[in-house]
Amino acid sequence: MNPTRRVPRHVGAKLLLLAMICYFLVPVWWLVVASTKNAEGLFAGTGSLWFNGFHFADNLRDLFSYNNGEYLRWLGNSALYAFAGGLGCTVVSVLAGYGFAKYQFRGRNFVFALVLGSVMVPLTALVIPTFVMMSNIGLIDTVWAVILPSLLSPFAVYLMRVYAGASVPDELIDAARIDGAGELRTFWQVALPMMRPGVVTVALLSIVATWNNFFLPLMMLSSTKLYPLTVGIGLWSQLASSNNSGGQSLWSLIIIGSLVSIVPLIVAFLTLQRYWQGGLSVGSLK
Repeated sequence: MNPTRRVPRHVGAKLLLLAMICYFLVPVWWLVVASTKNAEGLFAGTGSLWFNGFHFADNLRDLFSYNNGEYLRWLGNSALYAFAGGLGCTVVSVLAGYGFAKYQFRGRNFVFALVLGSVMVPLTALVIPTFVMMSNIGLIDTVWAVILPSLLSPFAVYLMRVYAGASVPDELIDAARIDGAGELRTFWQVALPMMRPGVVTVALLSIVATWNNFFLPLMMLSSTKLYPLTVGIGLWSQLASSNNSGGQSLWSLIIIGSLVSIVPLIVAFLTLQRYWQGGLSVGSLK
């Protein structure tokens, strides 16, 4: 009797997943390969997905020294906007979400419905009203014109409201209050540790959104010294397209600058990943 041949299960799903992985990794691979080429190799048109000379160190040196270190200034601006805006958005969202989830007050459902409805509004539709508001208070072309709008995220408030309601039992909060803990201590020592995975998620989403924000700083800032990386690299792209400031050589700086700009996001994700794992492990033991 012939042995029964087993048909591999879920072959189609695995092949689809493999195709999606390749689809997302090929542009990243091209960016890594292109960042090692000089201007001649970049526009040679042969072997675009493989190495052709290794000029990564030269490109990196040119990137940081171009126009008196303009890229480093933009990198610092992006770090400032992402840290201040992302951290501030996390604090506001965690406090608001916890308040919506654990406190009963008049108009709570109506206010939360407004927050939930504002998720449907595209952020680009709010740029012009935000510009007018910032102009009226004299904050245009300042760092506050980018940081202050980044502090508000309706989706982050909604996410923290749902997570706080599901992860923090009301009985535990009542027990802390019976033991004499105040509201601030109850939040800080009881609720916040249990909300850690949600807090980390909101922090990472806020930092990435602020770091990648393009349209808001483009509208709010006119001084190139205040540009973040997204707007600065866009400015270089315009110069390269118009064949100014070196043309082809500037494209090599744009490519390696784009590669360097994603390194902090990768570091942030790898650093915060252990908090997700730790939070999930704690939740599985309860």
